[in-house]
Amino acid sequence: MIEITNLVKNYGDKKAVRGISFTVNDGEVLGFLGPNGAGKSTTMNIITGFLSSTSGTVKVNGHDILEEPEEAKKCIGYLPELPPLYLDMTVLEYLNFICDLKSVSRKGRKEHLAKIISMVKIVDVADRLIGNLSKGYKQRVGIAQALVGDPDILILDEPTVGLDPNQIIEIRKLIKNLSATKTIIISSHILSEVQAVCDRVVIINKGKVAAIDTITDLSKRLAGSSKLLLSCQGPVKDIVNSLRGIPGVSDTNVRNSDDQVHEIEIIVDGNGGADVRRQIFYNMSKGGWPILEFRSLDPTLEEIFLSITSA
Repeated sequence: MIEITNLVKNYGDKKAVRGISFTVNDGEVLGFLGPNGAGKSTTMNIITGFLSSTSGTVKVNGHDILEEPEEAKKCIGYLPELPPLYLDMTVLEYLNFICDLKSVSRKGRKEHLAKIISMVKIVDVADRLIGNLSKGYKQRVGIAQALVGDPDILILDEPTVGLDPNQIIEIRKLIKNLSATKTIIISSHILSEVQAVCDRVVIINKGKVAAIDTITDLSKRLAGSSKLLLSCQGPVKDIVNSLRGIPGVSDTNVRNSDDQVHEIEIIVDGNGGADVRRQIFYNMSKGGWPILEFRSLDPTLEEIFLSITSA
């Protein structure tokens, strides 16, 4: 677990971080977001021990990053935005070098590296020079070095930057798999990736925490209520009456209707935070009314981010 309390960082007269506090829970995947200049990179560098704070504390699994830096850093694997790779080394030479830096015992090292190399799918390039690898493979090697020593916490700064769509999907799957055993902080400007893998997000702006919550709850808070689009076939009046009888549905609005084929689009408003999707499905099934499309109209993470950071 990571506890950040009243974190402040000044560069001369410039206040980069202004009293940030939040907690990262064990086993959580946390998205750490903010516009350029918000203090995001500074905060991450303080968490990892690369920078010292002006005031405030960071505790990693109970170890203060300033008072017990060695114990705290043992718990962290860090992937910077630009992976710290030595291009004239082979992948295996480089990972063995990282093992030496992290004081990983030589006993069992071969098995440890074999597990990491297999996990990040770089077995085929293990004996190749890093300088000859593609961007995607270099990013994988960067993640591999973060995994050396089997840290409890991974901090990944822009893990999918510059990758093609197939590589992004592969890295996303890898992060999902790693989240089963590790606590992960992800900083990224690709908000769709954060939305796909993160349990919660922390959004900072102008050096302060602007929002902390799950994406679903932030979306509901911004919208004021939950909205669903239901496209279906059947008698308009009967479907609307059925939907309005569901607890948690506050209103329905027929957006489009084709009387010839009985196709309709209905906006369903929910309130009180209730998840009405399951009951809508049951009611539609009971009435024998086919669902053609059913999706959320709640604000996306991108819309939430813009709303919060442009205020």
